[in-house]
Amino acid sequence: MPLGDSIGRAVELILGAKRAVAFTGAGISTPSGIPDFRSPESGLWAKDDPMVVASIHTFRTEPAVFYEWIRPTARLFAEAEPNAAHLALAELEETGLLKAVITQNIDNLHQRAGSKRVLELHGHLREAVCMRCRGIIPAEGLVQRHMVEGKVPYCQECGGALKPMAVLMGEQLPLDVFLDAQLEGELCDVMLVVGSSLTVVPAANLPLAACRQGAALIIVDHRETRADAVADVVIRGDVAEVLPQIVLACRDGRAQ
Repeated sequence: MPLGDSIGRAVELILGAKRAVAFTGAGISTPSGIPDFRSPESGLWAKDDPMVVASIHTFRTEPAVFYEWIRPTARLFAEAEPNAAHLALAELEETGLLKAVITQNIDNLHQRAGSKRVLELHGHLREAVCMRCRGIIPAEGLVQRHMVEGKVPYCQECGGALKPMAVLMGEQLPLDVFLDAQLEGELCDVMLVVGSSLTVVPAANLPLAACRQGAALIIVDHRETRADAVADVVIRGDVAEVLPQIVLACRDGRAQ
C-alpha cells in the first residue's frame, strides 16, 4: 500500500475510534539520540550480554558493573529531547483522539513532550530504590549524576546500593502498571504501535492481545514486527516523520 494510502487508512481508524491507545518502544526515541537495544550494529546488546550487565542478579552482587555499563547511555538520556513523534502522540492525546500511551521506554520523553497518561511497563529513572532497606527516593541529581559518572550511589539511611526504578533482566514488571496496560488493551478499539519490534515479552504481547479482542492495529516502524501479518495498517518509515503526518491529517479530517 502506498505511503499516502497507508496514512489515510490510519487516520480513518483513529478518527473513527471510540478508544485509541498507543504502544511505543525504543524506536520512538532513536530519533532523539537514544539507541535501541536490539539493532545488530548500534543496539545496546550488540556488544554486551544483558544477563551480565543489566540483570537484577548482577546488580545485587556487583552494582558497579551496571553503573559502568550504563554510563555512556546515561549521558544520552540526560541530553535527549522529545522528538516530533513524541510531540505527535501528545497532541493526539490533547485533542482527545488518544487515551493513553503504553511504553516500554524509561526515558521520560513522553511526559516531557506533554503526554499525560503514560504507562511505563519497564519502569523509569525518576526514582531509585535501596536494595537493602527498600526505601524509595527521588533520583533527580543523585542517581543521574552517578549514572553519568559510572559510580554506585548508596542509601544515606542504611548504606545499601540504590537501583533506578527501571526493570532489569530477571525482574517482574510493575504489577499495577501492567494491569492498567492490560485493561487499556482490552478496552481499546485501535492500538497505534510505534517503534517496537514486539519481541520483548510480556510487554510486547499486549498489542497482539488487543488484536485478538477485536482492536485494529496500526504499526509504524522501519523494521518488521511480530504483528505485521495481523495489522490493519503497516507503515514502514521514520516515526518522527510519519507520526506528524498522521496528526496533521487527523487535524484536517476533524476540521472538515
